[in-house]
Amino acid sequence: MKNIVFATNNAHKLEEVRQILGDSFNVLSLKDINCHEELPETHETLEENSLEKAQYVNSHYGYDCIADDTGLEVDALNGEPGVYSARYASMDDDEKANGGASHDSEANMQKLLRKLNGKEGSERSAQFKTVITLILNGNTHQFTGIVKGIIATKKHGDEGFGYDPIFFPCPDDVTPSTRTFAEMSAEEKNSMSHRGRAIEKLVAFLKC
Repeated sequence: MKNIVFATNNAHKLEEVRQILGDSFNVLSLKDINCHEELPETHETLEENSLEKAQYVNSHYGYDCIADDTGLEVDALNGEPGVYSARYASMDDDEKANGGASHDSEANMQKLLRKLNGKEGSERSAQFKTVITLILNGNTHQFTGIVKGIIATKKHGDEGFGYDPIFFPCPDDVTPSTRTFAEMSAEEKNSMSHRGRAIEKLVAFLKC
């Protein structure tokens, strides 16, 4: 089985990818290759950040690599938080003053809910988008997965991670589910999620 590195320090993402890829690859973490530094994310698009991370691991450690960048894009907020989804609560001075920390999922969710306070129905429309970059045998490819949905007015469920407790996905891209991602099993979420859809394209490519 071929080794491939998934360029993330997020244990939840790593487990999702391992479940979806199954027996196709032996998916290594950054820790497995003794990569302990923070990977660069210096761009303004998911595509560029995903590519940057994959190139960093490939050039510095010599492994074939997959890297993703994922963002939650809310229509009423002009696409926020987007590339800043993981550190949304730490972007503003007032949030920092009140203890907002980088990669604080609870603070991120609460900030988003505050900014959408008073908005209803379609005003709460959003989408999760994942861009995966694959560097394999010296060639680079990208795969995009999107799932549309609605932002809840409060948290629901204890599964998943990130913004999962406040995101009602639309499996058919039209009709919102009655449950958030955080109320679904990993298998059910992966069957319709942005990351799952991007990885399906990745797997289809790898099997060609």
